[in-house]
Amino acid sequence: MEIEALQMTPVKMSAQSHLGELKEKPAVKSFGEYLMDALGDVNKLQLNSDKMKAALAAGQVEDISSVVIASQKADIALQLTLQLRNRAISAYQELARMQV
Repeated sequence: MEIEALQMTPVKMSAQSHLGELKEKPAVKSFGEYLMDALGDVNKLQLNSDKMKAALAAGQVEDISSVVIASQKADIALQLTLQLRNRAISAYQELARMQV
């Protein structure tokens, strides 16, 4: 009695993941990119305010409240930016004074 060799046939397996590990990860912004975006937004507010003030001076704006609101938005954004800068400088100076 002769034993024949086992013949194995390859099995093709496929599965779909439902956990999301194969999904492409969204790009994570760096701190510098967030900072540049925020400064760009402040700059846009300043430019919009200047444009509206020029239009008011030229007599092209009938609603003065929109000019005042744009000016206040730009001023608040600039004040916030300056305060954040001051806090960052203060924190840096505090770290520089620390002895390691």
